[in-house]
Amino acid sequence: MKTSTRMSALGLAALYLGILGLSACRRGTPQSESAAAVRMGTYRAVLTLPGGELPFGLDLEPAGTASVGYLVNGKERVKLDEVTITGAHLEIRMPGYENRLIADAKGDELQGEVSLVKLGGKQQHIPLHAQRGRQFRFFETAATDNADISGRWAVNFTDDGGKPEVAVGEFTQSHDTVGGTFLTDTGDHRFLAGQVRGDELYLSTFDGAHAFLYKAKVAADGALAGDYWSGTAYHERWTGKRDPNAALPDAYTLTAMRAGAKHFDFAFPDLAGNTITSKDQAFQGKVMIVALAGSWCPNCHDEAAFLEPLYREYRVRGVEIVSLMFEHFGDFPRAAEATQRFRQHYGIEYTTLIAGVSDKDEAAKRLPTLDRFYAFPTTIFIDRKGNVRKIHTGFSGPATGDHYAQFVVEVKATLDQLLAED
Repeated sequence: MKTSTRMSALGLAALYLGILGLSACRRGTPQSESAAAVRMGTYRAVLTLPGGELPFGLDLEPAGTASVGYLVNGKERVKLDEVTITGAHLEIRMPGYENRLIADAKGDELQGEVSLVKLGGKQQHIPLHAQRGRQFRFFETAATDNADISGRWAVNFTDDGGKPEVAVGEFTQSHDTVGGTFLTDTGDHRFLAGQVRGDELYLSTFDGAHAFLYKAKVAADGALAGDYWSGTAYHERWTGKRDPNAALPDAYTLTAMRAGAKHFDFAFPDLAGNTITSKDQAFQGKVMIVALAGSWCPNCHDEAAFLEPLYREYRVRGVEIVSLMFEHFGDFPRAAEATQRFRQHYGIEYTTLIAGVSDKDEAAKRLPTLDRFYAFPTTIFIDRKGNVRKIHTGFSGPATGDHYAQFVVEVKATLDQLLAED
């Protein structure tokens, strides 16, 4: 009995220790699992460009049995629906684009790259790392004595070949936090976010296509001078002087029809390969908007987000919209696939045709009635008789605030006027 009791006591002790050990293992399991998995939460993500680190916000959230993400740049949150997580591996396909974010997790960190698809299907690979739980943009600790860069600026960008481009910078500032954009005659730079640190300005955005980084110093006279990088291959110098009256050329004067031409004729295949022309019965007697665009173009995305609800509002009154898509791919199936992703993302119901590759010189050859082709997007307004009445170059999207609101009003007024004509 004594021996049996002693053995029972030893057995109970061993069982107790085993339970403690199992409990400890169970307490440690979530840590080891999460260390080998992509964790949900807010990340400070950084792309490495030749000019330095380009930070942006990346939020990952559970959505039922799946996950969603958001790219965060100031006021903008770009929703990412195509998020695939396999253990510690993360892949995100950018909405409406061919671009991807690919990374692997180790604890609270992500390491990987962003792949941007360029003309001809070439890919640009940008190194990425991200840290969960960090939300600052450029600097974790704010400086206390910072320059004020809020307001409107007359800006000049100059590429490495010496070619200048006029722009307007519009910024807001709260302490060291800066938001705003640059407006150009080809379109705006979309939502930029950054910080001022002493006399230095830092701005960035990654919105799924743009990978833009800006740095500048404020001189003693208040002028700005610095550098701008786009992806891994493009660089410009830029300067700015505060000017409350800074403005761009009239966007309706930059592109025109050739002398003597009144009608904008087109004949291009739809996504099924069927040729659609401006002479088709579906367009006769209709007021038309023809948008020259591409799924790779962020400003074209902003325009599509505007045109689709506009079409639903105006088509019952006799308005048709046709988008001539100039894609990065010369082969029709890939171009059609890219355009189809674009259509699905915005729920587009108006006509989209594959018009060519995204080279402006090549596009100009396919649009012989235009005097020249200047920028994606370009928007053409046509009356019921098929006459071109207005051509608008570029697009000022939601990041431009009042400029975007004014353009919305202008477009609706133009359509109302053309519809009212006999």
